Amino acid sequence: MILKGKVVAKKIQESIAQVTKENDIALAIVAIGENKSTDAYIKGVLRTSKKLDVKVKLMRLPDDISTSDVIKHIDEINGDDTIHGLMIQMPLPKTLDQEKIIDAIDYKKDIDALTDKNIGMVLKGKKDGFLPCTPLAVLEILDHYDINVTGLDITVVGRSNIVGKPVAALLTNRGATVTICHSRTKNIEEKTKRADLVIVAVGIKDFLTKEMVSEKSVIIDVGINVEKGKLYGDADYENLKDYVKAITPVPGGVGSITNTLLINNTVKAFLLNEGN
Repeated sequence: MILKGKVVAKKIQESIAQVTKENDIALAIVAIGENKSTDAYIKGVLRTSKKLDVKVKLMRLPDDISTSDVIKHIDEINGDDTIHGLMIQMPLPKTLDQEKIIDAIDYKKDIDALTDKNIGMVLKGKKDGFLPCTPLAVLEILDHYDINVTGLDITVVGRSNIVGKPVAALLTNRGATVTICHSRTKNIEEKTKRADLVIVAVGIKDFLTKEMVSEKSVIIDVGINVEKGKLYGDADYENLKDYVKAITPVPGGVGSITNTLLINNTVKAFLLNEGN
């Protein structure tokens, strides 16, 4: 089975369309430097926001900018009541202090759940804050296709604060047994092959191969890789799609939901800040 994301995204868009069309809702995106993979994501956000009448302030900053200057831009957005959500496009250039930049974000506008406060609420299973968009997109796909994770053995390949760690926490909160693998994990293929469900988020084209999984596995591919202008995931989709039980395509899978959830979180921020 091919787990397509567009039908899931459409359902979410329909649920928030009335709010976005009746109110002036806006988000800011701060993008530093150039990255083909992340630019593809931003284009998706712009398309979805236009469809839902949500305003976007896209702030492109040079990759040689200082940490203090980035924080000045963030402070400006934090203090602008007409902007309800703020997303800092990751990854940041290595010359910047990522923790200081994330700490500068107002948690009430932190629609990608990067701040300690929002991540803490994710770990505790609280619903008061924001859930990170990509991990939430994974849950939305599983829910839409009636894949119950309770009791499943799940392997997450990738331990980033943006995807790997939060998706592991969210799935653990749902009763799954989760193993997190990373670049220093020994014999990764042993962990992935025994898993009922594999989530791959390493940013390496065709990393997850047919030999690494079982034919009974469900594969959720979070990867976005650009090669010669074409998008690819982290899973070897062509050789896996007729072998495994179910798999998400790239494009058309997780990524097609993520940008909608960013808008959804912006709507949530608007409603919270407006006291509704």
